[in-house]
Amino acid sequence: MRKEFVVIGLGRFGGSIVEELVRLGADVMAIDSDPERVEDYAKIATQAVIADATDEDALKSLGLQNFEHVIVAIGDDIQASILATLILKELGIPKLTVKAQNDYHAKVLHKIGADFIVHPERDMGIRIANNMMSTNVLDYLELSDEYSIMEIKSNERIAGYSIKDLDIRAKYGINIIGIKRGEDIIISPRADEKILLGDILLVIGAVSNINRFVNRAMT
Repeated sequence: MRKEFVVIGLGRFGGSIVEELVRLGADVMAIDSDPERVEDYAKIATQAVIADATDEDALKSLGLQNFEHVIVAIGDDIQASILATLILKELGIPKLTVKAQNDYHAKVLHKIGADFIVHPERDMGIRIANNMMSTNVLDYLELSDEYSIMEIKSNERIAGYSIKDLDIRAKYGINIIGIKRGEDIIISPRADEKILLGDILLVIGAVSNINRFVNRAMT
């Protein structure tokens, strides 16, 4: 059974979600108040609709209460984002993901019941900064304000050592939860697993501790 989503707000962020969900095989209803944006996505989304996300009757008429997951990707209009989130919670949407403009916006969204809150601009800025600071950090996924998962490419400083030899859990308070080796992925590697040059380590922990490991053990 194909998964069904609704994306409200077809700016760069919302539009990219629509395109990727469709590429992955999902059915997507795309909604925006701007007719031109809706027209742009009419050939991409399963259904593209012009509607005001702050109009409860309009959302009900579209049957949004029958969808399991709705993404609110409204741009700079924080008031519209909050009102749309309130309406969608009243409609009983099981999963509601909302784009936050800033930390204050995120706090309000959390209080009114948003299930998942994303900070695309901030997250991208953090990812770029980490990539610029270290050639070893390939990617970055924020789990909370303090904790993240990072992809770190091994170098000659740690290659040839086992996870037990490095003892990063005791020394840095972080864990290697996976190793990408070519086309293979080793999930929950054993303590005696040796790290090879060029392995990509999936490391989870506090950002400060991961950075400390990269800066002290790998440089």
